[in-house]
Amino acid sequence: MTVRVMLPAHLRVLARVQGEVKVEVDGAVTQRTVLNALEAAYPMLSGTIRDHTTQQRRAFMRLFACESDLSHESPDTLLPLEVAEGKEPLLVIGAIAGG
Repeated sequence: MTVRVMLPAHLRVLARVQGEVKVEVDGAVTQRTVLNALEAAYPMLSGTIRDHTTQQRRAFMRLFACESDLSHESPDTLLPLEVAEGKEPLLVIGAIAGG
């Protein structure tokens, strides 16, 4: 399945892409399989969204789709059907902190 992924500006620069990217996912469409496909297609993104060793989402990276925050879902939870079918993108958002 072709999954659309929208990256934050700094990761688009790093990956040398503009706009959203499309990745091919075999089997179940989950955060893990999409991020695996994304990192395979764009190796320079490895370690930017997830930790190299633990594969845990980095604290300041959030994942959204279909107007829902999926950041705290299990990485193996199926993504919404709209994302799996390519109708909606998976949004990777860099959180902003400060005070």
